[in-house]
Amino acid sequence: MELIQKYFSDFTEQQVKQFAALKDLYADWNSKINVISRKDMDNFYEHHVLHSLTIAAKFEFTKDMQVMDLGCGGGFPGIPLAIMFPETNFLMVDSINKKLKVVAEVAAAIGLQNINTQHSRAEEIKNKKFDVVVSRAVAPLKDLWHWSKPLIQKTKIAEKGVPNGLICLKGGDLATEIFESGCKPMVWEIDKIFPQSYFNEKYLLYIPIR
Repeated sequence: MELIQKYFSDFTEQQVKQFAALKDLYADWNSKINVISRKDMDNFYEHHVLHSLTIAAKFEFTKDMQVMDLGCGGGFPGIPLAIMFPETNFLMVDSINKKLKVVAEVAAAIGLQNINTQHSRAEEIKNKKFDVVVSRAVAPLKDLWHWSKPLIQKTKIAEKGVPNGLICLKGGDLATEIFESGCKPMVWEIDKIFPQSYFNEKYLLYIPIR
């Protein structure tokens, strides 16, 4: 938790309590369901929470924005972002229902009111639009954009004036993946945002909707 507060300092008392509760909650659920890599639990706040909050370091989500976490797994990046932006609405989507149960239970345990879950694949979602789609280590960029683009409404993120779009966290050599996607994302090196060795060769990508 201290690591999170090293980079973010303006939390409310409620947010501090919510972030602090996450590790024990996930450790408990991980003993029942393999939600996240067990070897990561010793570095839980760095590998999962701070990594998710890379998005918050570059983007401000505002009141009543609609955000979908595509392939949310056990709740990353959506749960840390929902704590960070309590007035933003998050829909957590995954094709594996047991992971969504963990998301719902963790959210309830820490009193998150701005999260809903949906058991489906992205391509099955109809009649819903979002300001932003977020994702962490789910699929190649080409597929992420194919699934996300029809779901993103063409409005502006109010306070920043940034077009809506796909924001995702990825790792490794992305040159071929970006080329094959046909997209021209903005790319940030995460170790330049958070100078921790774990974030070497990890990236934040943003593709605006046009």
